[in-house]
Amino acid sequence: MAARIELSVTEWVVLALLAEGPTHGFAISKELRPDADLGRVLTVHRPVVYRALDRLAAAGLVEVGRPEPGAGPNRTVHRTTRRGRSAVARWLDRPVDHVRDLRIEFLVKLRLNQRRGRDLVDVVEAQRATLAGTFERLADGSDDDVVERWRRHNARAAAAFLDGLAEAANE
Repeated sequence: MAARIELSVTEWVVLALLAEGPTHGFAISKELRPDADLGRVLTVHRPVVYRALDRLAAAGLVEVGRPEPGAGPNRTVHRTTRRGRSAVARWLDRPVDHVRDLRIEFLVKLRLNQRRGRDLVDVVEAQRATLAGTFERLADGSDDDVVERWRRHNARAAAAFLDGLAEAANE
């Protein structure tokens, strides 16, 4: 089994966008603007996209092509390597470990899977199974502690969200 690649969520998203097809950093940064579909989940500014591309290239997950001349500045096209495509496929199927990670990482995985036209049933079911123990532990308790109250309410909302996704996916 291949070693797990340690990347930030931003780096995974940049890699996943490249796995959709060769492109350049400017195009990726447009996808991650606050008013763009993915940017509504995870906003990433252009310099951070370029740093992610450099790190992904250094890790052997993307290949750097030649700069493309054009009306504006030259743009360097990047493409994923076989290793990069394989890593993205595994990452997109891997559930998050914490309720707090549903807000960004899981949502962006859902959206990226939707862009690929993938059925979300297995992804949602795997996520529900991964967090089942957390949901169970946080189901009951006193509301004396503000942190526990917050965690419990978030867990209830997350469980309801996943249940709703599962119902919609099974229709």
